[in-house]
Amino acid sequence: MIFFLGSCANKEFLHHELKVEKLEGDCATMDPGFKMNSNLNGERYEFERCLPVDFTDEQLKVERRGDSVVLNFPKAVAGNQLKYKIIIDIDTWPRYNFLTIDDNTFQIKPAEIK
Repeated sequence: MIFFLGSCANKEFLHHELKVEKLEGDCATMDPGFKMNSNLNGERYEFERCLPVDFTDEQLKVERRGDSVVLNFPKAVAGNQLKYKIIIDIDTWPRYNFLTIDDNTFQIKPAEIK
């Protein structure tokens, strides 16, 4: 019974874990799509992004706005940019329905978990 009562007191949270990898090629060959995998611990997104050469994890701004998760990457300046592979795991409570990456918003419909 204590477990049941404790589980009813869920507080809002947003956790994320970011992994970045520099890719070969220039930003003109960047793939604009992304992949999403849902599991019990949230979602994993994989996509490519053109970012400043000196990009660090701390430069990514992640926040919750209503039922959206917003990712803001720093703007890259031509000549001082590289193509990166981005892998970000997002876990929230309550669920979010939209993901905004810079100025692009996507509706998120997670797969049924069996």
